[in-house]
Order: sequence, then C-alpha cells, then structure tokens
Amino acid sequence: MVLTLPRPPKVGIVSLGCPKALVDSERILTRLRADGYEMSPSYADADVVLVNTCGFLDSAKAESLEAIGEAIAANGRVIVTGCLGNEAEMIRRVHPKVLAVSGPQQYEAVVGAVREAAPMPPSAFLNLVPDAGLKLTPRHYSYLKISEGCNHRCKFCIIPSIRGDLVSRPANAVLREAEKLVAAGTRELLVISQDTSAYGVDIRHAESSLNGEAHRAHIVDLARDLGKLGAWVRLHYIYPYPHVDALMPLMADGLVLPYLDIPFQHASPAVLRAMRRPANEAKVLDRIRYWRQIVPDITLRSTFIVGFPGETDADFDYLLEWLEEAQLDRVGCFKYEAVAGAAANELPNHVPEELKLERWERFMAASARISAAKLQAKIGRTVDVIIDIVDGEGGASGRSKADAPEIDGQVHLRDAHGLAVGEIVSVLVEDADDYDLMGVAV
Repeated sequence: MVLTLPRPPKVGIVSLGCPKALVDSERILTRLRADGYEMSPSYADADVVLVNTCGFLDSAKAESLEAIGEAIAANGRVIVTGCLGNEAEMIRRVHPKVLAVSGPQQYEAVVGAVREAAPMPPSAFLNLVPDAGLKLTPRHYSYLKISEGCNHRCKFCIIPSIRGDLVSRPANAVLREAEKLVAAGTRELLVISQDTSAYGVDIRHAESSLNGEAHRAHIVDLARDLGKLGAWVRLHYIYPYPHVDALMPLMADGLVLPYLDIPFQHASPAVLRAMRRPANEAKVLDRIRYWRQIVPDITLRSTFIVGFPGETDADFDYLLEWLEEAQLDRVGCFKYEAVAGAAANELPNHVPEELKLERWERFMAASARISAAKLQAKIGRTVDVIIDIVDGEGGASGRSKADAPEIDGQVHLRDAHGLAVGEIVSVLVEDADDYDLMGVAV
C-alpha cells in the first residue's frame, strides 16, 4: 500500500531592510522549516506570506507598506513582522486585511501566527533542517549576527527604541553557529550587529565554554577565534573605539580580512555634536594612518549623512576636505531624512531638499573620484576573489577582500570557464572603473 502524506503548508517571505533583518528572516524560516512547513518562491503558491519590514526611515516605511500591499493583492493572507511592526496600529489602518503584526526579534509570535493562519496537518512529514539552519543568502557566504540592539542615542536614529539596548550573544553560541555554517559550505562570514565594536560590553565580556575551551565575549577575541575556522571573516558596523587597534595584527596575520566598515556619518565637529556622536575626527585620521602602517592594504568603508539639521556650507566643506585626507576606499552617502520619533526632528535649521541633493551629488562625485584612483592603482596586481556568479558562457563575477556583497564593488572575470560559485581564485587585474575591477583568473 502506498501512503500519501498530506501536503505541508507553504510559506512565502519578503525580507526588507538591513542584513540584521535578513538574519531574523533566516531564523524565522529555520523554525518554520523545523515544524515541517515548506517554502514558496512565489505569492501564488504560498498559503501565507510573511513580510519582514524595515522602519528606520520614512522612505523605508513607505517601501514596507508597499510590499505589504503587494503581498495582500497577490496572495491575500499576509503576516507582518520586523521593525515597522512596532507601529501595528498604523499598519492595520493602511492594510486592515493583515492577519497578524509583530515587532523585530519576536520569533515566537511570528511562528505562532503562521501556525494559526496555515495549520500543519497532523500527519505531515517533517523534513530535517540542516544544522546551519535555512539561509536567504547564497551557500558560500553567511551573515553572523553577534548582538542585538544598541546603547548609542544618536539623534537621527530610532534603532534603540525599536530593538532596545545592546544584548550580546555568548561567545560559545556565536562560535557554534559559525562552525556549523563553515561545515555547511560557508566560505565567508560577515559579522554584523548594530555596534560590533561594543560586543560583550553588556555581559562584561563574560567567558563561555565550547569544545572544552573558554572564549571571551570581546570583539578582538571573537575575531581571532572566527579566523581559525578557515573562512574569510569580514567585520561590519565597527565603531572606532581604541580597542579596534588590536584588530590590526589579526588582519596583518590573515586571520581577519583587511576590511573595516565604520559608520562615521560626518566629520564636522559641530555636526557630530548635533548628531550626538563622538566629535574626534582629527584623532580618527591619526588612527587611520596608524592602521595603514600596520595593514597597508586595509580597505575602509563608511557611510555619511549630508543635510543634517544645522549643517552649514562650512560644515559640508569640512566634510569634503576630511574625505580627501582620509581617502576612504568605499563610501556610501544618504541625504538626511526625518524619521518619526527621532530626536533630530526637533533641531532647528533644517536643510532644504534641493541643497541636500546638491551636497549629496558633490559628495558622491568626490568619493567616486577617490574610489576610481584607488582601483586604477590595482591594475597589474593579483587579488584573491570569491566567485558569486558564473554565467555559463565564460564570464564570472565575484568580490575581492575589499568588497562586501551588495554594498561594494565587484570583480568581473573573462575566460572564467570551469570556475564554480564559492570558489576563491587569484585574479590578475586588467582594468578598472569607478567601483569595479576587471581581470582574469591566473
């Protein structure tokens, strides 16, 4: 007799916002998959759709509301979670048909809502979940979230009110997850949090045991331990605290990629004070010079905000001069945008939109020129590249140690027959533009 098992319900997901939200989506999917639910790549085939929202900026909120509306129109059965979920009344006012709303990191609430909306048949077959859990990123790289929340109170940011104060994971839990990811095929670990440099501060850098060894919850110790797993280790959202200097020897020794993602936001002391951020831009320049002495090929990426309330022409000129001196490798820039609930909304002297746009264009032109010059200097050099895409016709694209996925540049390869996604190869750089390199595997 052939036993026909009932079909488990299918869940679709739309994940918006930052990599930290992406990790939340992966955790939710892992729990649902462990319950036996199947995943659907389309609205039409899903029994229920999850929308993991972003609520950091008004434009992000608008995008989230649009995504919710699209899911309702295409499927009709929608559950909302994520940062915008803290504004449940507003979501229900705009989209009264949503089945449930929950905030960030409320995994049990999301899973419970799915179970209620699409109950699992009593006899459904439960497939085993891989030890590494389910991922929304390619197999060869993984985001590794080491903490939640943030202790800073920057005036333009509402993250602490959404995600709370810093809560660090024990070091053994982070390392256990990293080991499973590497064992499952991860070649690059992207370490993320809201404030990676502050990892462990809330738990007083407590030690925890894994495989009979004690591991301290401190970013330097964690980076060293992760570097022993054999994968690339890339550090994101590093605030330039003094102890960051201790990461340089790890980079020089090859345990950690020579790459730091530091959210400077601005350089003018007046604007930094208005933002309620450390106003030590001169010392930062000294430390950048020190880092480059120890790790000459270090890549520094950052994000900046132009048009913050009270920013003068002199402040903006100061920022451009600082950028020229700092010579950052990878730079992103945002025009200041008021966020509901942010303290910056109450500041005087808001900058007109047309002036924000003008400053943004000037800033991006300067950063593109710096980037182009740095990439031109790499022509003729050989760099290691992790392959992200193979087109089957002899072309491939990947990233060097200087490039994080989706936010930095790429390395485009010719004559790439035989290469596989996730492979790390040496590439001779033959050409460059403002942001990308071109070359051939050697």
